[in-house]
Amino acid sequence: MDKIPGAVKAIIIINVVVFAIGLIPGVKEPMFGLFAMYFPKNHNFQYWQVVTSMFLHGGWMHILLNMYALWAFGSPLEIMWKKNRFLIFYFVSGIGAGVIYLIVNYYQFNAAYNDVIAMGIPAEEIQNLLSTGSYNAGQGVKDGVLLKDMLTKLYMLFNVPAVGASGAIYGILVAFGMSFPNSKLALIFLPVPIPAKYFIPVLIGIDLFSGVTGFSIFGGGVAHFAHVGGALVGFLLVWYWKATGKIVAPVPYQ
Repeated sequence: MDKIPGAVKAIIIINVVVFAIGLIPGVKEPMFGLFAMYFPKNHNFQYWQVVTSMFLHGGWMHILLNMYALWAFGSPLEIMWKKNRFLIFYFVSGIGAGVIYLIVNYYQFNAAYNDVIAMGIPAEEIQNLLSTGSYNAGQGVKDGVLLKDMLTKLYMLFNVPAVGASGAIYGILVAFGMSFPNSKLALIFLPVPIPAKYFIPVLIGIDLFSGVTGFSIFGGGVAHFAHVGGALVGFLLVWYWKATGKIVAPVPYQ
């Protein structure tokens, strides 16, 4: 890691160490219970989780993709901005992504809750579902399949925490695209390199589509609105810094 800038290196090391600690038998569950980011009304929720969840990852592929993106796209930014500004950007993007994710989750939960109430499920039964994961299906509801899907969504929103550095990474992706728009990104699943100014907006658009429709081409368990939130915060921060002269256009990067 000698050629990796200091802040990027430190963030990667911290994430890897935390991930390794989570592999110790009996450690991951209490670690996630304390530091992953839960729904605000869940009894596990704590305010610090907006920060600590950025250093937790759900599996090998999750951490490998995030740390690779941090190295590939974050290193040029840190070299250009220097350590302190890069760290400010990283944490503002990540925390902003977490806040936006919580706001969207809160709205989605309330909407799903009201829909379930409208289908005739008593509030006490919903509370039992959120606490135990089980519910009484015999409530006289006509569409049992629809009800099951809605209750599953309600339970997942309330109980499944969000983890990962993806919100901050999406902020970095946007900043990279704004700073080096003509850099060609050569990816395994694409036959030709694509300029960052095209690829990154398309990637964010896919996340936005998936978050709104619920149809995810990346599979389940993806916090799409955390990605979109990080991208939005990252864009606004870079735009503000450029408008106020705190950063200048870089030397063309290919």
